[in-house]
Amino acid sequence: METRSPSYHQSQADKLSPRELERYDRQIRFLGLGVEGQLKLKKAKVLVVGVGGLGSAATLYLASAGVGLLRIVDDGDVELSNLNRQILYGTSDLGKPKVEVAARRLKELNPEVEIEAIRERLMEGNSGDLLSGVDLAIDCLDNFRARFILNDACVERGKPLIHGAIYGIEGRLMTIIPGKGPCLRCLIPREPAEQGRIPVLGPLPGVVGSLEALEAIKIITGLGEPAIGKLIVIDGMDLSFHAVEVRRNPGCPVCGGK
Repeated sequence: METRSPSYHQSQADKLSPRELERYDRQIRFLGLGVEGQLKLKKAKVLVVGVGGLGSAATLYLASAGVGLLRIVDDGDVELSNLNRQILYGTSDLGKPKVEVAARRLKELNPEVEIEAIRERLMEGNSGDLLSGVDLAIDCLDNFRARFILNDACVERGKPLIHGAIYGIEGRLMTIIPGKGPCLRCLIPREPAEQGRIPVLGPLPGVVGSLEALEAIKIITGLGEPAIGKLIVIDGMDLSFHAVEVRRNPGCPVCGGK
């Protein structure tokens, strides 16, 4: 099932309306972004796979920032056990498709942004279609099988990918730019055994999802340096951040020849 908001007109992406100038005033004032950077965000198209804990925070901040098009993908329905961390949803949304609720909430937050809501599970067979036309992808998934499918598809098509993951009170983030740094298979050569329901302390996916949105904004606008070649590990127990070097594997079956 797919729902789309009104079509995104390229001519409208070439300028900012008075309402947009007011809406984004605080970030336009940021030295290095300005109107030019805001226009880059308006023209950008981002794929977010998974609108759970990570995806809730990432999409809220990307929509708030004025990313022109968000393509959100998830095949799940809202469950009661989601509500400790998935801040897009409320109790009245139980049993409803996540992408439909998420699309409505994001449009309420920012009507200037186009939302493509796709109720599907990411698989090898549809990964190319989901990546078609977007500038980058964000991994807000909860299993490594799907993460590897997304990683492989992004590397094959030269699309930047921002990887995020959480477990308990620990979060992880790595930015993958094909041809410029390691991919997810360089970091994790073998697919880990999948677990059942993992423990999650609610605020952690919010932290990691927000950082994923920040990385996306940096890539789109050219601000700063993305976390290429390093895994950012967030330890919520002592609130420490560690950058672990990740080297590209020349023999990686996915990115080794890029």
